[in-house]
Amino acid sequence: MHIVVCIKQVPDSAQIRVHPVTNTIMRQGVPAIVNPYDLFALEEALRLKDKFGGRVTVLCMGPPQAEDALRKCLSFGADEAILVTDRAFAGATWASTCATAPMAACRSASRR
Repeated sequence: MHIVVCIKQVPDSAQIRVHPVTNTIMRQGVPAIVNPYDLFALEEALRLKDKFGGRVTVLCMGPPQAEDALRKCLSFGADEAILVTDRAFAGATWASTCATAPMAACRSASRR
């Protein structure tokens, strides 16, 4: 069994600040963390791996700094981590992310 868990690096919600004029999130100085709900998915994937065997791949589409999030997932027990990064993905919509992530996972699987 091969389980692919998609993760996202997000600003730490405990330290988020909102710009008073634009009402947008101010990311400067706010540490990035793995989305906590994505960690729940990783935890379940690792349980399934322990129970049935197989491998767990963690996939993230984001900036080069997202490598830290992937390293954290590897430290939890994921077997492989894939970072899909390119300046062309900046501001990507959910639709383009949904199209790109499966292609990256399939390419990874075909290399095995």
